[in-house]
Amino acid sequence: MEFKINYFNQILNKFDQLDKISNQKVNIYLIGGAVLLEQGLKQGTKDIDLILTNDEDYNYFCNLLKKDNSHQLELPEKEYLKLKISEIIIQDDFRFDVFNKVVCDKLYLSKEMIKRARLIKEYKHLNLYACSNEDILIFKSITERPGDIDDCLELVKKGLNWNVILEEIQNQVKESKQQVWITWFEERLNLLEDKGVSVSIIQEIRELSEGYYKLLEEEKNE
Repeated sequence: MEFKINYFNQILNKFDQLDKISNQKVNIYLIGGAVLLEQGLKQGTKDIDLILTNDEDYNYFCNLLKKDNSHQLELPEKEYLKLKISEIIIQDDFRFDVFNKVVCDKLYLSKEMIKRARLIKEYKHLNLYACSNEDILIFKSITERPGDIDDCLELVKKGLNWNVILEEIQNQVKESKQQVWITWFEERLNLLEDKGVSVSIIQEIRELSEGYYKLLEEEKNE
């Protein structure tokens, strides 16, 4: 556990360095493995997945990352393409995958997700939040990166409120005009079931996924 805590402290130190060169208040939401690391659910990660809530904060934070000792990756690997990452920036030993308001084009950081987020550390200018485990499972369930399924299993072991997940997914589908990601979410839940996880909301998610395919078929026949 001490190793994991020290590893996460390296991430906090990196944000501390960024805060020292910042002169603007920005709320940053962690949505990936760094949160699992902070909870002792992951051995280590140098990938920092985060999302900003508006264009101004996104542009400012990306420029902050680019100020020194950094470089951009223009073309993400194949397994990252689905995510539609807004910016990938390498600084020191860390890789920042930065999203601007949405993941996969349509899965967005909702007001309810923001309410559920937990403040990890308040710096002078930067406020670092961790999205809830329920919301991290949602984000990780639409990706194909190595280790994501293992991370989902760890989140399940920690304990999840499946009703919160279902309500968020239903709201996301209602607000989204492009719902293909619901099929990816269903696939991930099916995989979790194959690994012995009891997913109490699986039937409701399958119905939402079937609704997407039905809508797709109707559009083809128009």
